[in-house]
Amino acid sequence: MNFPVSGVFCASATPVNADLSPNLPAFTAHCRWLIDEGCSGIALLGTTGEANSFSSSERKGIVEAALATGIRGDQLMPGTGLANIPETVELTRHALSVGVNRVVMLPPFYYKGVSDEGLYAAYSRIIEGVGDNRLQVILYHIPQMSGLPISLDLIERLRAAFPQIVVGIKDSAGKLDNMQAMIERFPGFAVLAGADPLLLPLMQMGGAGCITATSNIVARDLATVFRGANDPSQAEAVARAQDRINAWRNLSNSYVQIPTIKAMVAHLHGDAGWTRTRPPLVPLTPAELAELAPQLAALTAPTAGAL
Repeated sequence: MNFPVSGVFCASATPVNADLSPNLPAFTAHCRWLIDEGCSGIALLGTTGEANSFSSSERKGIVEAALATGIRGDQLMPGTGLANIPETVELTRHALSVGVNRVVMLPPFYYKGVSDEGLYAAYSRIIEGVGDNRLQVILYHIPQMSGLPISLDLIERLRAAFPQIVVGIKDSAGKLDNMQAMIERFPGFAVLAGADPLLLPLMQMGGAGCITATSNIVARDLATVFRGANDPSQAEAVARAQDRINAWRNLSNSYVQIPTIKAMVAHLHGDAGWTRTRPPLVPLTPAELAELAPQLAALTAPTAGAL
């Protein structure tokens, strides 16, 4: 099936300088590397990218820096969803103004326990406030962080109202049955896995791809799975790639995930600056980094040809 968006998109981490400002040269070099490794695009400024720790002006600058490297607008999917409608509209309009039509959009996440009616009103006001038919919105379902699940009934209502705009969802709740229900109920709606190990089963049930954290390291393996998930002749290559994906994902979950992903990228690029995080997140401790180092070396050695 053809989807409005499909492929492997990296939920890219965001490096920061010693003063905690965005390290744009390191970020853009990483983005270029990800595209070269086989990513369809970069889903920058999401959870892994510490988006909600950056100001609106910083977020705009990060998007513009990626474009300045020659990455195309259709290869970027920035997160633009904030806890308020005006700034969400502002960031989304900015993306469109620089040639980026697709965005990943959290629901307004501060107030918990709000109804589908409230979420529909918020998303509608945002889309109508942006007022641009070029826009394509990927809803962001991550209730463990936002506290606000995006129900199937809400998706149905938004698709009915904005069929050319609300085109997909990133499901980071990790429940395959929910993803399967969306695939079955909404033909042509792009369901994207938010957890690396779920790309393979999702593709086999008719999904569109993934937006994941471990793709910061194993983009090439995820691309192998995406291309070969439904091709029996590629089963062996897909199985090897899946094993590597699972190993890296499991290691990233052995510590606090976002600082660990950044430590992994630091190891990959030989740049210790990548280990920095913006408060309230804190980097891995020196003891944790020392413990992680031989595990990274062990994972990197047999996959050197794939990284």
